[in-house]
Amino acid sequence: MAGARDREVTIRSATFTYANLVPFLAFALFPFYFMLITSLKSNAELYNLKSIPFLVQTGVIADHYQYLFQRTEFLTWMKNSLIISVVATSASLAIAILAGYSLARLRYRGVASFGTAVFVTYLVPPTLLFLPLSQVVVWLGISDTIWALIVTYPTFLVPFCTWLLMGYFRTVPREVEECALVDGASRMQTLIRIVLPMAVPGIVCAALFSFTLCWNEFIYALTFVSQSANKTAVVGVTADLIRGDIYYWGSLMAGAVLASVPIVAVYVFFLDYYVSGLTAGAVKG
Repeated sequence: MAGARDREVTIRSATFTYANLVPFLAFALFPFYFMLITSLKSNAELYNLKSIPFLVQTGVIADHYQYLFQRTEFLTWMKNSLIISVVATSASLAIAILAGYSLARLRYRGVASFGTAVFVTYLVPPTLLFLPLSQVVVWLGISDTIWALIVTYPTFLVPFCTWLLMGYFRTVPREVEECALVDGASRMQTLIRIVLPMAVPGIVCAALFSFTLCWNEFIYALTFVSQSANKTAVVGVTADLIRGDIYYWGSLMAGAVLASVPIVAVYVFFLDYYVSGLTAGAVKG
């Protein structure tokens, strides 16, 4: 009798918990649902004021996706976004790991001030850095190329990754490093062989955030690159499918759906590392 009662209480509690999650899931997933539905509608239905905006009534079509692949350089934009995001994230992580470990473990004059400066630098709006960075890009001779974005993106990725990894490195037990140092390992060997394997969740978390920031960045990608062959997916879709006051809503939504797939796939694949990296950095730091 008691077992049946406990089971009933457990089922009721689980039902109540999942019922509370439904509004939040609906709120979070609605934009993706609306993008997908819009991308599968015909133009006649899209511009019909009597049609239901949340349902496909006249049949699912793939014309907007065909237009995206056949009439635009969408695949080139996706490739550019992938190259820029991977290279900029990798370079930023390499710098941030060294900086974050230094600020978290080493003791030298001004270490606290450097840590505060990194945090303050991350808070600076990207729009304030646009003018000096544009001069740097022109001086390097890489304007209107993907290298203009690869060089400029670390200006906001490195402070963010350093600040995130600095908090995570502090959760790594100091005794493990001290044992390695006593056994004759150098500080760099300790970082590579001891600390980095233990800090994989934090590094993956920083990499995911950095990759997302690069993939979704719009201001620098819009201003530093004008050739269609060098544009990113975010800029290319909006620039080519919005012409004056004409919006190609079907193809715009199709591009938004396809451009969000890599981000969703990466987060799903590394979800466990992402959650553990966030929670560890939040508990200590």
